[in-house]
Amino acid sequence: MSSSVDNNLTDAQNELYGWIKDYMKNFQHSPSIRQMMQAMGLKSPAPIQSRLKHLQDKGYISWQEGKARTMQIVDEIVEGVPIMGSVAAGGLIETYSDVQQNLDISDVFKKKNVFALTVNGDSMIDACIADGDMVLMEPITDTFTLKNGTIVSALVPGLGTTLKYFMKRGNKIYLEAANPNYEPIELELDQLIIQGKLLAVWRKV
Repeated sequence: MSSSVDNNLTDAQNELYGWIKDYMKNFQHSPSIRQMMQAMGLKSPAPIQSRLKHLQDKGYISWQEGKARTMQIVDEIVEGVPIMGSVAAGGLIETYSDVQQNLDISDVFKKKNVFALTVNGDSMIDACIADGDMVLMEPITDTFTLKNGTIVSALVPGLGTTLKYFMKRGNKIYLEAANPNYEPIELELDQLIIQGKLLAVWRKV
């Protein structure tokens, strides 16, 4: 068990937080609720979920509530990536020299309940989102605040989940692809659930 103690946390929260950090360091993924219950000697998930909620509210972890496997340790997320200059997509320009500033991506991960999805398919290829990419999504609490053109993950009950541009015209919702080979999906507002809006795209090369 990690020996570090944070005075901003209760003993129970510190115990769970330390155990989670050690687990994720050793196994490179987050534990399940059941594993946390066993480690803390608890027979009910309720105390674990309460402690996780407090850890999230206090900024120690990021997770999609009810899905422990989405958990991340906030203070272990990279705080910044050095911006080394510019790179041309056309002709050549002078290469980078001194580091001028850092690209701070910590705010992306510190948003509450951020979750990741793996992209399957090429319907958003013209938005530079390719098959196999990982997209980071921010949950949507109020669909009426969504602006047209926002990239969202939408659940259509009975049909599945899709990543598309959100467009509202009159009383209709259109989920539009960034690929001319795909037709827009036309729906009523009550026919879909907007799971989240795009924050960032992660691609391994």
